[in-house]
Amino acid sequence: MSNQSLVVTSRNVLLPGSDQLQPATITVNIDTGKITDIQTVYAERSPGGETTFIDAGEKFVIPGLVDAHVHLNEPGRTDWEGFWTGTRAAVAGGITTVVDMPLNSIPPTTTLQNLEIKRQTAQGQCWADVGFWGGVIPGNQADLKPLVAAGVKGFKCFLIESGVEEFPCVTEHDLHAHMLELQDQSTVLLFHAELEGDSCSVRNHEQQDPTAYETFLSSRPQELEVNAISLITVLQEKYNSLRCHIVHLSASSALPIIRAARSRGLILTVETCFHYLCLSADDIPHGRPEFKCCPPIRSESNRDALWEALIDGTIDCVVSDHSPCVAELKKFEEGNIMTAWGGINSLGFGLSLLWTEGQKRGISLGQIIRWTSEETAKHAGLSSSKGRLSVGHDGDLVIWDPAAEFKVSKEHFHFKNKFSAYEGMILNGVVQQAVLRGRLAYDRTQNGFDGLTPTGKLL
Repeated sequence: MSNQSLVVTSRNVLLPGSDQLQPATITVNIDTGKITDIQTVYAERSPGGETTFIDAGEKFVIPGLVDAHVHLNEPGRTDWEGFWTGTRAAVAGGITTVVDMPLNSIPPTTTLQNLEIKRQTAQGQCWADVGFWGGVIPGNQADLKPLVAAGVKGFKCFLIESGVEEFPCVTEHDLHAHMLELQDQSTVLLFHAELEGDSCSVRNHEQQDPTAYETFLSSRPQELEVNAISLITVLQEKYNSLRCHIVHLSASSALPIIRAARSRGLILTVETCFHYLCLSADDIPHGRPEFKCCPPIRSESNRDALWEALIDGTIDCVVSDHSPCVAELKKFEEGNIMTAWGGINSLGFGLSLLWTEGQKRGISLGQIIRWTSEETAKHAGLSSSKGRLSVGHDGDLVIWDPAAEFKVSKEHFHFKNKFSAYEGMILNGVVQQAVLRGRLAYDRTQNGFDGLTPTGKLL
């Protein structure tokens, strides 16, 4: 093993345990990919030897982000996204680790064989490190323990139809078998938490304008999320050793149920998404299906309540839920939101989105990194190696210019299908370089990827 190392120095480094930026110099062993030393001083010059030296000056050095909710869709729907394009989009936005959802690939990650197909497909294509969630569907409970043993980070299920036939939703009856199987395992069960019931269902508004966002919003009321989370907490009382997790919470009316569950000692964690924190239904124009996702973007007052819950710790973390598709499925020409695919293209914009919106709300960079790196790493079982700049952790770091401003346009989209709800927004904060385990993964000064090769590992 050689002594090759990367040394990064800056006057503004975000180290664990403090929301205050401070001077620091970080050394990463390139062979092991691990941080070997952190000195809380700014280095005026390179230490020499077999060292690659990066002087970030006044620019910020922060941990690489961990996006724990991404749909990469490969194999099977590679015209929607893929490992190559999706992970390039990630590192360009400072995300050095993504955790891939079990759908919308074909096959979905619901068996050990399907996981191996996905892992083989990903080999050599990943610019970021990639972990995998498994899937819970009716009848696959015998597949779960082998998937845990093979390293999946947890399991996702739907309580409402997923939109793809190969990943059907589960009933309360189904879940008893799955939760019994998982309760003695070191894992987590993730829920797409919308549930139709006698008093509430997905409403078909055939008499109303399908291009009006309000038509779609009223078809997916908050009560669907309240119903689902109520059921999840009832199930948790029976299987109380199994952590459960709510993905993409959008309904602020469910927050009291979450707080009550935690007060009873239930192990329940919650994520929300950039789009629920940075967009408002009040501002979405007619005929713009790129804003459609499930559950939907809701009102400005709902958005404020989600921010409050994030700040007080009721919501643990923030993810992209990057859920792309081909343009034809978005129904742009007719502007039909009701029949369009639901999903927001956003991979790589989360840091800039939260920084821009957070500055209006008095949010610190330390809080943002806690929500998008430290807590997401913890959620995905990666906190021993990801999510913070500490000796012994992976040398995943980002050199970031917080003051740089840009207007979101197609030239910024490294993901495959070049449309997004954020197009045209003015954002602050630009990634200059991203480092993955001590090796450069993205360099804005070199057109992003010129001269670089993908070094991402499968976690």
